[in-house]
Amino acid sequence: MDDRQREIPDGGLFIRDGFIEAVGQVSDLPNTADETLDLRGHLVLPGLVNTHHHFYQTLTRAVPAAQDANLFNWLKTLYLIWARMTPEDIFLSTQTALAELALSGCTTSSDHLYLFPNGSKLDDEIAAAKETGLRIHASRGSMSLGESKGGLPPDSVVDTEENILRDSQRLIERYHDPQPGSFVQIVLAPCSPFSVTGELMKQSAALARQYGVHLHTHLAETEDEESFCLQKFGYRPVPYMQSVDWVGEDVWFAHAIYVNGEEVKTFAKHGCGVAHCPSSNMRLASGIAPIREYLAAGVKVGLGVDGSASNDGSHMLAEARQAMLLARLKEGITGFSRSNPSPAPLPISPGNGEGRGVGLMTAREALRLATRGGAAVLGRSDIGSLEAGKCADFFAINLNRLDYAGALHDPVAAAVFCQPVRADYTFVGGRPVVRDGALVTLDERKLVERHNKAARRLLNNG
Repeated sequence: MDDRQREIPDGGLFIRDGFIEAVGQVSDLPNTADETLDLRGHLVLPGLVNTHHHFYQTLTRAVPAAQDANLFNWLKTLYLIWARMTPEDIFLSTQTALAELALSGCTTSSDHLYLFPNGSKLDDEIAAAKETGLRIHASRGSMSLGESKGGLPPDSVVDTEENILRDSQRLIERYHDPQPGSFVQIVLAPCSPFSVTGELMKQSAALARQYGVHLHTHLAETEDEESFCLQKFGYRPVPYMQSVDWVGEDVWFAHAIYVNGEEVKTFAKHGCGVAHCPSSNMRLASGIAPIREYLAAGVKVGLGVDGSASNDGSHMLAEARQAMLLARLKEGITGFSRSNPSPAPLPISPGNGEGRGVGLMTAREALRLATRGGAAVLGRSDIGSLEAGKCADFFAINLNRLDYAGALHDPVAAAVFCQPVRADYTFVGGRPVVRDGALVTLDERKLVERHNKAARRLLNNG
């Protein structure tokens, strides 16, 4: 996944103090290591980067009343359950989501926590992530526009804008680490156009730029949202973002499905990123994001598993597969693949906006979205590929398993085309989080027991 697209048979990494010092043939690497990890027979890939999630939603997977609802009705059903959460619930759900992600090869994840009931804080999530061992971009989400003011969420789960901004500043000053190799970065993330005011959007943008942190929100996820923005603000979602100072290289949007050609150009011109969430978009029947157009225009695109109540899983390798398959489906629906049977490859790296011909997304391109694409969206140049000077974040899959029987002529493609599997090893900063297919930093059995107990309490109203 480096600039030269290198794939190195019998290759290896030499790691020192959490960073990669050398990459190449094993025979060419220094032989002075204190410890050697023999991964013969494994595929080693860069750690995957998740650009959008709601960890707390692992507590409300497959809730019967929300199984067959679109976004707005799904939210209205679940807001009342989420209002019962406690700080311990935030801690447990964070560890559950991060454990799932680590077991799928993910080493860095953004999370969007936007409601804080019963004394919950973003600090609870950050503490849980520290124990788990993954890098986290902890987004201080917020909702200030309750039903009584014309918003979607009930008033019981919104906060005052003064409290939101005060807490946002506190979190940045306490936790944000902008240095290479950082394990915690803070993001400011008002939830969506239908749950916050324009003034909070502007104030959040000003505060984020004062401290040099990134901005994140949901945008253009459904046609309902488009109608809401037109009626409430007089703008489509993307022009509304422009009106509240929410375009720039420090901004990325989740979903971004309902955008037109001019709005794609706006993203490219200003350097905005997109978190593509194919599983969630299908689960809620929201639509198919125009990934082909984004990539052709040079828009930064990463992948997000999204919340585990709209995907019901946190498997990044599965999301890469889903992204590839959905892109191919859209090509088939629109007829691009039929009219251009031998298309050029998709441009994945941020480009110059000129665009070029595109075709079916390949397995390697899907992996690139899940690695370097995600790193670019999060504004990180120290992760996303296995190169000297970058963080020692990688995962490995044992190829000698039934899942890959008959596919070893191209193990890189097999990792995406074949059914997703658990990672056998996941290392973050040169430290193991998964070893021999099992979590190192957490007791999986005990975590599941505690998490299920908390989920039952929430659904049974205490």
